Amino acid sequence: MSGGGSSGATAIIISCAVTGGADNAHMNPAIPVTPEQIAAEALAARAAGAAVVHIHVRDPATGKPSRKLELYREVVARIRDSGSDVVINLTTGPGARLQPDNAGRPGPGTTLVGPEERVEHVLALRPDICSLDVATMNFGAHAMVNVPDHLETMARLIRDAGVKPELEVFDLGHVALARRMVEQGHFAAPPFLQLCMGVPWGAPATAEAVLAMRAGLPAGALWSAFGISRHQFPTAALAAVLGGHVRVGLEDNLYLSRGVLAPGNAALVERAAALVRGIGAEVATPAQARALLGVGQG
Repeated sequence: MSGGGSSGATAIIISCAVTGGADNAHMNPAIPVTPEQIAAEALAARAAGAAVVHIHVRDPATGKPSRKLELYREVVARIRDSGSDVVINLTTGPGARLQPDNAGRPGPGTTLVGPEERVEHVLALRPDICSLDVATMNFGAHAMVNVPDHLETMARLIRDAGVKPELEVFDLGHVALARRMVEQGHFAAPPFLQLCMGVPWGAPATAEAVLAMRAGLPAGALWSAFGISRHQFPTAALAAVLGGHVRVGLEDNLYLSRGVLAPGNAALVERAAALVRGIGAEVATPAQARALLGVGQG
């Protein structure tokens, strides 16, 4: 088998996706909206055991997702100015939405922008990591569009900025495309892939799907996985047992347990850390995460 990723984690990285890009701030009052709130949640997640924080930004007035550079700049500055050692991971997902009208033309929900615009904040702020969705797929009422030419452009810009891409894959075909791009030299070793499970209409959050996607990973890849909603902790447990890393957070799941809203990201991270330690594994520090991922020492 040519893929399969790395043989196992010496320490398990917990990533926390602190707010996400969905229009759902009304669904849980703990979802951070302002730059101050997002940065505070990132620092709370670090204190609870997260080595990496994955960051979107929102319009402070409406709570809706935003791409504004000044909002990213404030969040990143607040985290850095705190002296925290947490690994910063900025999203590049916004700007890929196509929501056609009845005639098939881009409708009012469309947010499509060019690849250069999608990484503008990454080039300006130089985080440790940024996400890169290797996916074109149906995504709720719209399509998420990431064509290979755009991915290659974004990959080049991200690499030239000295930032590590986290390749987000939502199905087997995305894994195959990511592996092909790795083989073509678009990403520095070791490649880092995030298996995104349970997102309609991507791969289901099942053990069989995780195993199939893991089997297709590039040789030597590091990998992590998350499941949305009720699948968050079963997927985290599975990833940890299979030698991967884990992601939790309010972006992916609003609940601590059935019917109980999570009071914040820290509670989700604490539960993930207990899960990791419960199987006899070590929760990675930011320094360990940087060493594993091959990114700067902050």
